[in-house]
Amino acid sequence: MPGQSTSRGGSWAYGTALGYLTDLLLGDPRRGHPVAAFGRGAATLERLLWRDRRAAGAVHTALCVGGATTAVVALGHAVARASPAAQRLNRTVLTGTASWAVLGGSSLAREATGVGAALEAGDLEEARALLPRLCGRDPRALDGEEIARATVESLAENTSDAVVGALVWGALAGTPGLVAFRAVNTLDAMVGHRSDRYARFGWSAARLDDAMGWPGARLTALLATVAGPDREGALRSWRADGRAHPSPNAGPVEAAFAGALGLRLGGTLSYGGRVEHRPPLNAHGRTPQAGDIARAARLSRRVGALALLGTVAGGLVGRLAGRAVRATLAGGGSGVRRRAGHATPSARLAY
Repeated sequence: MPGQSTSRGGSWAYGTALGYLTDLLLGDPRRGHPVAAFGRGAATLERLLWRDRRAAGAVHTALCVGGATTAVVALGHAVARASPAAQRLNRTVLTGTASWAVLGGSSLAREATGVGAALEAGDLEEARALLPRLCGRDPRALDGEEIARATVESLAENTSDAVVGALVWGALAGTPGLVAFRAVNTLDAMVGHRSDRYARFGWSAARLDDAMGWPGARLTALLATVAGPDREGALRSWRADGRAHPSPNAGPVEAAFAGALGLRLGGTLSYGGRVEHRPPLNAHGRTPQAGDIARAARLSRRVGALALLGTVAGGLVGRLAGRAVRATLAGGGSGVRRRAGHATPSARLAY
């Protein structure tokens, strides 16, 4: 139904904006966070299914992502049984609640600026204690500059993962898309590691996360280029260094942030005792300092706001275009039936 399609598009747009603003004002839910509940369920299922095989990991990924997405689809069907006016309100609330649970821009900026404040106060131990809330690096041997670099890199990558990528999948697939993206991203953080335990079991979650994160990462890099203080530097670094990163999605985002902020990112880092030597991003930039964390957080917020506007507008345009195509196809079909109806009396009776 054309009117119904427009109503659904409006409910989705209002709900997404509502969820984004709620996250902006309140941050993540303090108790009963759905993503935390999903993580506990995924961990329980992992203990039951773990085998050192890719097939076992694929089953784990399918059950976790499929279960979360199916639950949201079921809620959507329940909403559809209400009256038209109640449907619009319920769809808006459902999308808003899911968006609030999925988006994490405010918590990301809060945790990052906390690290920055500790560094500016000269409290290196506090900064080391706070860093694991942002990323999985071992902070024990990091100095202030290395912690600042790790924080800026985490801000860049998680702007894509916690904000832009989710908005993109919401625009493409509605509330189920939002939830599916967050489920995949959470699984990748849990099991998508190159460790002995997860190299095979986490392979499917990692590859699925790469695929679903691809469009959001490119949009994040583009918006960082547009919204950053050095557009030419961002574009140059993105094009020159984005592919040098071992992650196909973190590379473009971190390179664009590095160029936009005039910083040198990349280099040696340690994850759980495993040392990696990564190529530099924006090699001619300067070493990140504590004050650069706040600059990166501001850029992250601008990117998130632009992503909200762009994905909501794109989602509405896509839904209107789909409505026009369906109306055209339905009108064409009706024309064929009318012409066929004039052929014989039996044809008229058939319709």
